[in-house]
Amino acid sequence: MRVVDSHLHLWDPWTLEYDWLEGPMAARFAEDELFEEQLPGVTEEVSVFVQAGTVERAFLDEVAWVESVADAAGVVAITAGARLDSGAATAEHLERLAAHERVIGVRHLLQDEPHGTASSPAFVDGAKLVAARGWTFDACVRAEGISDVTALADAVPELRVVLDHLGKPRVGTDAAPLRPSAEWLRDVHELAARPLVHAKLSGLPAEAGGRWAEAQLTPFLDAALEAFGPERLMWGSDWPVSSFDTAYQPGGRARWFRFVDSWAQSRGVSSDGLFWSTPLAFYGIR
Repeated sequence: MRVVDSHLHLWDPWTLEYDWLEGPMAARFAEDELFEEQLPGVTEEVSVFVQAGTVERAFLDEVAWVESVADAAGVVAITAGARLDSGAATAEHLERLAAHERVIGVRHLLQDEPHGTASSPAFVDGAKLVAARGWTFDACVRAEGISDVTALADAVPELRVVLDHLGKPRVGTDAAPLRPSAEWLRDVHELAARPLVHAKLSGLPAEAGGRWAEAQLTPFLDAALEAFGPERLMWGSDWPVSSFDTAYQPGGRARWFRFVDSWAQSRGVSSDGLFWSTPLAFYGIR
């Protein structure tokens, strides 16, 4: 079995500056730590690195650092950090990113931005520059922000967008699970009506606080399948973020992989598509 992990984070707070890492997360998670979390029964494994929340002034430094560990970590592509609403500064930043051959897309982290940010004129202008380069955009929002991603997809219909973590729905915990809300279901289906938008089966363990049950999360995967169809879904580990509860939990990446693989088989979803060909095609990885 071949696997592209479409959502991998690496970080090193002794090399780069982050303003969100604290407690047990404020440690190095890079090639050596990832080696201990290889997936079981996989013949070939590569990853797409997704920017890990460095401070803005370190966006380019993060790309350079990831490049330095990429071969050892199996990273074949980089989704770099970028602000898309900064006009000429955005254009200059994208030009500098283009000097790095592994960069295939960007992420402007939207989850803490005011509603409407992604559909603002300045942001749309930046997104058009991304699309013009043939790059992708990772949309990381909380559930209430999914409609903003839909507005962006309408404003820049040529932009290939992927919804990270299914839009971070409220899933509850293993002890007190929540069903998919009517609002989340409505917004996911509306977004999925845009044909270039994909979605990642990723991040739900983190939304559950690291303690999750298969029966708890299955309805969210089923809803994503109904909305996007199997051809626009891809798997991502969200490692190491989704391997934490109160502390780092070794084996969390493999557990999520086994669960999604089992779910896919039970639903007749092609493992080769979900884990390999869809992310390769979306990100334009050769």
